[in-house]
Amino acid sequence: MEIKILNDNILNTTANAIVNAANNNLLAGGGVCGAIFEKAGREELQKECNKIRFCKTGDAVITSGHNLKSKYIIHAVGPIYGIDKNEEELLQSAYLACLNLAEKNEIESIAFPCISTGIYGFPIDKATPIALKTILNFPAKKLKTCYLYCYKEEEFLMYLKTYAILKGTEK
Repeated sequence: MEIKILNDNILNTTANAIVNAANNNLLAGGGVCGAIFEKAGREELQKECNKIRFCKTGDAVITSGHNLKSKYIIHAVGPIYGIDKNEEELLQSAYLACLNLAEKNEIESIAFPCISTGIYGFPIDKATPIALKTILNFPAKKLKTCYLYCYKEEEFLMYLKTYAILKGTEK
C-alpha cells in the first residue's frame, strides 16, 4: 500500500473514503469532525449517524459520503489522552478498525486526519508512530493508497520524520 503524507485540508481529498475523528455518539462536533459534517451535509449525515447511535472508543463505523467527493466516511473514535486507559492501544485499534472497514468495503484509497491529536489532546509525537506502524503493518489487499492529512505543519513534519525513521531512510 502506498502512503502519501500531505500538509493540506482533508476536505480536499479525492480518496474513496475519508476518516472522521468522531465522538462516541457520532454527533457533529468541532475541528475536523465539524468540518466533515458541514461539507457532507450536516442534517443528512447526522440522520445516518443517529441510526448507528454509538461507536466505542478504539472502533469505527462507516456511512455514505453524502456531499463529499469521497464515497464513504469512516467514523473513528480515538481515545481522550490522559482520560482513557490504554490510550495507545485504543489509538492503534481506531486506525486498524478503519483499515479493516476499508478492506471489507473494497475501498482502494483512504484519507486519515491525525486521530485524537486535536481536542482529545493526544501528543502528536506519540500518536504519529502508532498511526504509521499500524498502517505500515496492515496486510492490505484491496486498499492501494493511504493518505495522511496533516492540517498543521508541526503534524506534517512529525509524520515525515517518523516515516523516514520507520522506513530506515532518515539521514
